[in-house]
Amino acid sequence: MDGLIQSIIQGVLIGGLYAAVGLGMSLIFGIVKITNLAHGDFLVLACYISLIVTGVIHNPIITLVIVVPIMFFIGFGMQKSMLNHVIGRGDEPPLLITFGISIIVQNLLLYFFSANSQKLQSTLALKSFNIGDRIYIPYLWLIACLVGVAIIILLGMYMKGTYMGRSIRATSDDTEAAQLMGVNIKSTFAIAMGISMMTAGVSGVFIGMLFNFYPSSGSSYLIIAFAVVVIGGIGNIYGTLAAGVIFGLAQVVGGFAFGSSYQQLIGYVVLLIMLVVRPQGLFKN
Repeated sequence: MDGLIQSIIQGVLIGGLYAAVGLGMSLIFGIVKITNLAHGDFLVLACYISLIVTGVIHNPIITLVIVVPIMFFIGFGMQKSMLNHVIGRGDEPPLLITFGISIIVQNLLLYFFSANSQKLQSTLALKSFNIGDRIYIPYLWLIACLVGVAIIILLGMYMKGTYMGRSIRATSDDTEAAQLMGVNIKSTFAIAMGISMMTAGVSGVFIGMLFNFYPSSGSSYLIIAFAVVVIGGIGNIYGTLAAGVIFGLAQVVGGFAFGSSYQQLIGYVVLLIMLVVRPQGLFKN
């Protein structure tokens, strides 16, 4: 029983991080209506930026102060300089551009950092507190989960409580009507992409502290992001949180029940079931 409870706790904690991983993908799906195939690679890029800054600051969490703004400007610039020029020309051009960016990012990381695995070192990685005799909660996992939840709540408040947030929502609902009301559509898309990259930056730093990463690690996180979007519903910010927890629980509890070697498989089986039963997502009408 203690093992099952520990698995549930671990699944919820990793689910909060998964929600942050998928949040940016869901945002861009819902607003700009494009599939960013480079999302996972930008997440890994954030890991490497944090790795560089950690050489000076020596604390990966503090590197967020530098990593997050850098990721915003990367996303803003990518949308403004490339993707905005192909919006409205079909689904293929943005798909090909983001695929090309994905390959470029991977190869640049491989060139500058080699294929060796890296990890962001944190003193929190070895600390935890116990609940009873056999159940424990790692501090770093708890912080990562709470940060993921905080990002989702803050982004939801931003979307409802600010002019730019309402502009983004209006653009998502009806692009032409928003444009008639004076919203600069292309600038709004660029800001939305910047916000998406900010969330990727935050989740990337915590993933770098929790797992080893390589230049080619982005594809696995892209799949996680897709899973969260599919389960939660495209563009549903709060649905992303529930979807992350569901996917995390499916993996960890499934791994506990059937063996750790089946952990990834069980998560993707849940994803396939969702695609068949409710392809629009749990929280999408």
